[in-house]
Amino acid sequence: MRLNILFVCYENICRSPMAEGAFRRYAAERGYDRWFSVSSAGTNCFQKGASPDDRAVAVAGAVGIDISHYRANGVEEFDLHAFDWIFVMDHENFEGIGKLAGYGEKPKVRLVMSFVPGRAHEEIPDPYYGTERDFMRVMDDLLLASAHMLPHLAESCSLPGMDDAGGEG
Repeated sequence: MRLNILFVCYENICRSPMAEGAFRRYAAERGYDRWFSVSSAGTNCFQKGASPDDRAVAVAGAVGIDISHYRANGVEEFDLHAFDWIFVMDHENFEGIGKLAGYGEKPKVRLVMSFVPGRAHEEIPDPYYGTERDFMRVMDDLLLASAHMLPHLAESCSLPGMDDAGGEG
């Protein structure tokens, strides 16, 4: 069983490519990469085909994640019902995806921080008009979200346990 995951932000040039990269790395480091198909998209993709923002690339690179080859996509390019989980960065993205995909059983639409204890309702703020420090905070939160998301997805979808995958137990 392979789980299809989509990370969504506004234009798919900052937060969602960073989230895709963070989750991919976290899953790979723990031997779970074979269990996930991971993509990212924007609810409004005015920059279709564009590379991620240079600051996003730099901050991700600083923690060993290469997102420079990612290209911006819009959610309309995907069959949203092909995804098991869609993780959005903020409430505006949540509403946009909910309207496009419907709020039914599949896909499961959640805020990216939804599995982080005490932060389940928090948004990932858009760093685009901010500083490099804002991008760094976003990356830190996305790494934290991935650390909590992976075990939850593994358990809720009956994937082998973290110990079985060679990861943390």
